[in-house]
Amino acid sequence: MTGGNDRPEAARLALRHVLSPLFALAALAGCAHEEEAKPAQTTAFVYSADLQGAAKLCTAPQQLTPPSGQPAAVSMVVGNDGGWCGIGVADTAAHPYPEPYAAGLLTGRPAHGKVYVHTVGHQTRIDYTPDRAFAGADRFTVALLPGDAALHVSVSVQASAAPPAPAPSPPHPARPVPKRK
Repeated sequence: MTGGNDRPEAARLALRHVLSPLFALAALAGCAHEEEAKPAQTTAFVYSADLQGAAKLCTAPQQLTPPSGQPAAVSMVVGNDGGWCGIGVADTAAHPYPEPYAAGLLTGRPAHGKVYVHTVGHQTRIDYTPDRAFAGADRFTVALLPGDAALHVSVSVQASAAPPAPAPSPPHPARPVPKRK
């Protein structure tokens, strides 16, 4: 073998060693670019559009952060006028700011009403609506996920005031009858 024949082979190998990592980086950069090009996942938040239907009398915590691993006792007072009363809870265990929980499981059902767990803005809201014409004590339990926070809610349902009866209208005065000629 002569030295002239080895040079093109050596140059080709050297070029291959230099270009192979560059091709690999270009391929990885293309993959990274594709990842960036994907649209970011966004979450739509509802804030105050769902206030219609709230009970006129509703006393409950509006922003509660239940301790993880411990059940929290919460009380609520609601008037039975057909509306709901809500408790706002937020998860701050894994976030530096309040976030809604992923899910709320009703582990203890109320005997005299309905419970609806849903996201409103950056919190989870637990709405209680008493059965019609019920007045008295009720209770329910909600487990919040992720984590192991639980709320034991004691509810005091107040009878709604009957709407006032309309006042009787005053008697109409008799109109004079015109005389005929």
